[in-house]
Amino acid sequence: MGSATRQALAASKAALAANGSSAELATGEQLLAVARVISGSPQLASALLDSAETEVAAKIIGRVFASQSDAVRSILASIVGERWSSADDLIAGVEEVGIRAVASSGSSVPIESELFAFAAAVASDAELELAVGSKLGATDQKAALVRRLLGSKVSRQTLAILEHLVQTPRDRRIGELVSFAATVVADQAGFSIATVTSAAPLGQAQLDRLAAGLAATYGRSLRINEVIDSSVIGGVRVQVGDDVIDGSIATRLNELRLQLAG
Repeated sequence: MGSATRQALAASKAALAANGSSAELATGEQLLAVARVISGSPQLASALLDSAETEVAAKIIGRVFASQSDAVRSILASIVGERWSSADDLIAGVEEVGIRAVASSGSSVPIESELFAFAAAVASDAELELAVGSKLGATDQKAALVRRLLGSKVSRQTLAILEHLVQTPRDRRIGELVSFAATVVADQAGFSIATVTSAAPLGQAQLDRLAAGLAATYGRSLRINEVIDSSVIGGVRVQVGDDVIDGSIATRLNELRLQLAG
């Protein structure tokens, strides 16, 4: 991510907060719908990226997104008004702000936990992963499949995010999509996600100590996303954002093999 995009994203998040519409689920859903429209039209994405003049951007937004609420058009105008490094970054920015709006609309259950549960279910079922992650299927059919599978089993917020993700993968695998969304949801709530991969489930006391240690290191609260993977053999692999702490036996053995081969 370039410096221009980082600054644009920070300003866009501030625009969402300043708009005062963070409690409206519909605002987030509409922003995600806008992201899908822009993603599906390279010409529109380029026009919005190149519309340096506020009046030009306002005309495009007013013409293309007339059916969206005033709040959504206002937030979108703020996003488009920033300087993005590329059209892809602009689309990703609209998407992230939409996810943040959905996440801040309130839910009785942790949205990130529901997202990770869906990711785990997909990873364990090759047919399901192909159905929701293939480039070949119609996007509306993928969204319909998510609705049939989850229905009332998850919050409306989680369902809205997942329906969007399967419709707009943008060359991202389903696991990557859900991990990204969960990270955004967590950040919007003021904490980070630590993905802990081990060969067998860790005890609650171990998880609590690990969470406390990571919180002290990163200076903010963390929630653990535990992944069981027998290929790590033993030990644990911890990932927080782009940081990876790999203490798995599989990695140590691989490093030893490389040393012996050298």
